[in-house]
Amino acid sequence: MCKIISIANQKGGVGKTTTTLNLGVALALQGKSVLLIDLDPQANLTKYAGIDDSERPTISDLLKGQIGMGERIYIEGCIRYSHINDIEYIPSDINLANADLYLAGVLSRETLLKRILNNDIIKSYDYVLIDCNPSLGVLLMNALTASDGVIIPVQTQDFAFDGLTALTNIIAQIKSTINPELEIIGVLATMVDNTNVSKRVIEDLKKEYGDKLFKTVIHRATQAVESTNKHKSLCLFTKSKLGDEYKALANELIQAYI
Repeated sequence: MCKIISIANQKGGVGKTTTTLNLGVALALQGKSVLLIDLDPQANLTKYAGIDDSERPTISDLLKGQIGMGERIYIEGCIRYSHINDIEYIPSDINLANADLYLAGVLSRETLLKRILNNDIIKSYDYVLIDCNPSLGVLLMNALTASDGVIIPVQTQDFAFDGLTALTNIIAQIKSTINPELEIIGVLATMVDNTNVSKRVIEDLKKEYGDKLFKTVIHRATQAVESTNKHKSLCLFTKSKLGDEYKALANELIQAYI
């Protein structure tokens, strides 16, 4: 059965995009079929995967077509393939930034993505990972309504908890009203280092989230920048501590759904 998972945090710079691509590739290396969806107008996942965000169609075109604001597009026409990373994904573009405007008058607008993903093509994947934009607007609500679970990356630095309460409240509201299947799969500590601040934040996360905190942590390393520049997953580097960590995260996720 396909598991749709949102990678979300309203705070930017916490590693959502890095986690989406590398977790996806790690799952694929385990023999899982994976689709990534870039639901961020900044299109960082699209660029990370090595595709020009000017290529059409994108997730924005898919949403507009669904509500009659453009040509009706079938989802298979939006799926791209990253040869470097051997993974499929749906790209984004800057037009997604206007989603709040063009979805404002749409009935059941928070269920639009769920309706789009409710088809046999999507159901054929083992995992669909959604890279969410850093806000609590209509795009995030669509992602959460369409998802079975949420992974929340948290940078282990000062102000790490900023916005987390608002995010968890939104998740709870979506679960109680629209999507009763929605669960927080886990909180992922990212950009971990040997500073006292990082250690303190991890302890605070343990107190707050208990067994919802992944055992795997993602360390801070310059190789992450190299990965972005090469448009290549850390999991595909010959030697990569971060790649190994994302592989461990994939194993945790697989175990959670056994």
